[in-house]
Amino acid sequence: MSSTELRRTTLDATHRALGATMTDFAGWDMPLRYGSERDEHVAVRTRAGLFDLSHMGEITVTGPRAAELLNFALVGNIGSVKPGRARYTMICREDGGILDDLIVYRLGDTEYLVVANASNAQVVLDALTARAAGFEAEVRDDRDAYALLAVQGPESPGILGSLTDADLDGLKYYAGLPGTVAGVPALIARTGYTGEDGFELFVRPEHAVELWEALTRAGEGAGLVPCGLSCRDTLRLEAGMPLYGHELSTALTPFDAGLGRVVKFEKEGDFVGRAALAEAADRAASTPPRVLVGLVAEGRRVPRAGYAVVAGGEVVGEVTSGAPSPTLGRPIAMAYVDPAHAAPGTAGVGVDIRGSHEPYEVVALPFYKRQK
Repeated sequence: MSSTELRRTTLDATHRALGATMTDFAGWDMPLRYGSERDEHVAVRTRAGLFDLSHMGEITVTGPRAAELLNFALVGNIGSVKPGRARYTMICREDGGILDDLIVYRLGDTEYLVVANASNAQVVLDALTARAAGFEAEVRDDRDAYALLAVQGPESPGILGSLTDADLDGLKYYAGLPGTVAGVPALIARTGYTGEDGFELFVRPEHAVELWEALTRAGEGAGLVPCGLSCRDTLRLEAGMPLYGHELSTALTPFDAGLGRVVKFEKEGDFVGRAALAEAADRAASTPPRVLVGLVAEGRRVPRAGYAVVAGGEVVGEVTSGAPSPTLGRPIAMAYVDPAHAAPGTAGVGVDIRGSHEPYEVVALPFYKRQK
């Protein structure tokens, strides 16, 4: 395979048969949209959407000291995660820069599943492998062992519930349990990246097509539609969820990103980046870094990543993500801005869109929060 050839998920033919517009995402040929990205977005907010997320990077960590390895390699306290639960965390460099944000599932007493972003999967795998030296634990590349489907939206519990005997009612947010969905063995996780209730289903690649088809049939009466990466981005943006390469990068520590809460200094033993992150925490306490805020347009022009945020003729921040919001009906953005301009309702803030300073309202994140 040439280095430029895109990887395809096992659902590739299904996407093409559905007329998907495909795009290169982190070296994978992925569905961007099937029809209207706005319609797909609205379906997830009001009914349900079905996603192929098989490009995500699964890494299994097993062994008697698996928890100790993950506590050393990651900033979170993974040792305190109970079997069947999951935790959002990060892996940082020695200098505190964020290599990736992750979800870690504890599958058993000595088995963990680390899920990395597609663009960083190899980086995370290499870092975990290097950091495993001296630990009685094995780091295994399981990217080819899983396909990942997600059902997201208010109708998702009913749709999935019609196909499984698993106790979905008892499955908490950020928890996972082994089960069978439409006869397919799966790890059923109540996680997602849309701001809605929903599930992510880890299955063997050879079962992906039959599971996709079963979910599609089960969701017909509930308004389920296939969804691409475009609406996934607007959904997570409305929900105020960070995207690596936009809100997170190696140039930022978790404290710079306003996510210092994921760093657990109280856990036992050293961890990679501890000293640098302690300094970053002290810096943030004495000299607050730029703050990640929401911006809502007063006009119709859409801000994009990299655009300057301005106030009084001065640059006071930078847009990290921007898009039209189907839910709000106006363009929105996330941006890092100086603390003096970060309070919701701050007057006089705009975005420089091709030389024109367009007025924006500063709001608290998230833009959208589902009704429980």
